[in-house]
Amino acid sequence: MTAQPPVTALSRAIADPTPVDGLPARSPMAGLDRRSLSFVDVLAQSVGAVAPSAAAATCPVLVAARAGSGTLLAFLLAGVLMALVAYAVNQFTRRMAATGSLYTFAARGLGVRAGFATSAAMIVGYGFVAMFALLGAAYYGRTLLAHVMPAVAGSRGVVLALLAGFGALCLLVLWRGIRLSTRVTLVIELLSIAGILVLIVVLLVRVPAPSFWDVALPRGVGIPQLAAGTTVAVTAFVGFESAATLGVESRRPFATIPRTIRWTVIAAGVLYLLSAYTQLAGFDALGGDLARSDSPVNDLAARAGVEWIGLLLDAALASSFLACALASTTALARVLFSLGREGIAPRALGRTHPRFRTPYVALAVGVAAEVALPAALVSAGMGAWQAMGVIVVCAAAGYMTAYALVCIATPFFLRRIGELTAGPAVAAAIAAAGLLTALGLDLWLEGSGDRAVAVLLLALVAATAWLLWGVCRRHRPEALRRIGLYDEPTTGDVLGGTP
Repeated sequence: MTAQPPVTALSRAIADPTPVDGLPARSPMAGLDRRSLSFVDVLAQSVGAVAPSAAAATCPVLVAARAGSGTLLAFLLAGVLMALVAYAVNQFTRRMAATGSLYTFAARGLGVRAGFATSAAMIVGYGFVAMFALLGAAYYGRTLLAHVMPAVAGSRGVVLALLAGFGALCLLVLWRGIRLSTRVTLVIELLSIAGILVLIVVLLVRVPAPSFWDVALPRGVGIPQLAAGTTVAVTAFVGFESAATLGVESRRPFATIPRTIRWTVIAAGVLYLLSAYTQLAGFDALGGDLARSDSPVNDLAARAGVEWIGLLLDAALASSFLACALASTTALARVLFSLGREGIAPRALGRTHPRFRTPYVALAVGVAAEVALPAALVSAGMGAWQAMGVIVVCAAAGYMTAYALVCIATPFFLRRIGELTAGPAVAAAIAAAGLLTALGLDLWLEGSGDRAVAVLLLALVAATAWLLWGVCRRHRPEALRRIGLYDEPTTGDVLGGTP
């Protein structure tokens, strides 16, 4: 006679669980590929959205154009600000899984108005960074082609064709499923990071190093210029929080997402400081002005006698920008999806593909907009690099507004749930004040400079958001009351769950 295993409290609970009442049968975010993504997939989302290799290669010149000799200080200040923002954001990601990410967090802390304003800022941030990335992929793609076909150098038609092609490729990959897109993104970005690290090492070995302090210390830089440089340096980090948009799809969201956000900021900050120092030291030793270079890594590689690395980096940067476009569009589509589910945006945006379980309508709308605006700027006569400078100002404004609102919401949210302590409140207050000060000074400076069109675009977006807010208040008040939906346990998630 076979001995029966002893009956334990656990086995009795599994065999005859205590009924748990009050759980919904479906999550408000049903339709997505729920609890399917590993830590690697979630990490790929944040790494891809930040695109550290592309940012490390291109952002130092954009920062130098504004902050001059204060470039390293601007990156350091941006890194500190983003670390504080990450700390504030993680107060939410440890407690809720929300496809709406930052705007859901702001709504839970400050209410409907802040949630709506944050959603608009996020759409600007994710949308304009995706535009910047697609245009960057087209720009470096054309540069790569010019090595083989010199006649295409400076061709707007080639940029427009590559822009449309890369947009279509993004839509195809993202349509087919989130796991495919995150893994493609991670492979591309790791190869691109390896490329930029090779250049950094070669330059540090071959170029005579000036005194560190000659490069690091700002000279003759005013506070508005430093603020403008810090604002652009912040764009090198933006997207680190986009892992939170995968909260519904992550297997262990309350552990995986906070860890991803924290380490993405730290690793990116170290890479940016190293790259910025290398570029500043390289131009100081070899001659020339970093702020006036349209392709600093290529210029440095050529002057250092390793032009083949510039060719390798053109391919790496085009790929990295494409990875950034994939990740940013992923985040944008999930914000639009969440707004569609809540009824604030057209409900069609809340649909998911029956086979691939992706928000395909939101993806199509997002990619169409991401291609259309850069194409319009280039077609109007603006150079691709110049258009990227305009677009990055808009992206920075959107992200910094969203980050500031979430930081302001943090202590209110923690007090509401009875868990407010001094650390998160102080960190969030410092981050919010720094972000708003830097953004205000930057927009004041940009409004009277070469990128004034960016300020006009932002004003148009703000007016549109204000109009849509009025429409929602008048015609969709019930939708506004639903703003801030997040994933909830369902009857299928617990033993004994009953409708």
